[in-house]
Amino acid sequence: MATQTFQLDPNAAAYTDDQIVAKVNAASANITRASCVTAAARPIAALEIDNAALATGVAKANLDAMSATAVGYVKTSPTTGEFPVLALQRSASGELDVDYDDVAI
Repeated sequence: MATQTFQLDPNAAAYTDDQIVAKVNAASANITRASCVTAAARPIAALEIDNAALATGVAKANLDAMSATAVGYVKTSPTTGEFPVLALQRSASGELDVDYDDVAI
């Protein structure tokens, strides 16, 4: 399984292969060490939480108890043959960004 991403941009411009490579190269230059990322923006490190916080269903129950705007995730219910959506966000410029699993249920 892998996460796939696509964006819908009503004002999208087509890029040439060379322009795409230039954008990737420019973005790669901005990547620094993982330790430079705040704890809230990175995966959980060893000993940051205890076993009670990881108990089955605890995190889901806590998230489900939050208001829809505070929770920060979109709950989906894919059925057989559909692909689970992992994340949705809308950029400041209006593009819809969707991350989904590439394996259908």
